[in-house]
Amino acid sequence: MDAPDRGARMLVYLIAMALVGFGVIDLSLHWIERRAHHTSMQAFDFVLPSICFVLGIIVLIKANSIAEWISNRLDE
Repeated sequence: MDAPDRGARMLVYLIAMALVGFGVIDLSLHWIERRAHHTSMQAFDFVLPSICFVLGIIVLIKANSIAEWISNRLDE
């Protein structure tokens, strides 16, 4: 594996972990805020964090193929 392939893979991993981290942090902040104000969680509070979390997991699963695609597109 040469440097551009490794760099593309690390970029994909970084983006995927950022999506997962954003989802977890956003959900926990909503939960802490609702708990502090003694209100219940709304269904909308789960939508954006769940979408980010699921997209991050999908990108982690498909990281090798996405990194290969990026590397091929940059070689052209």
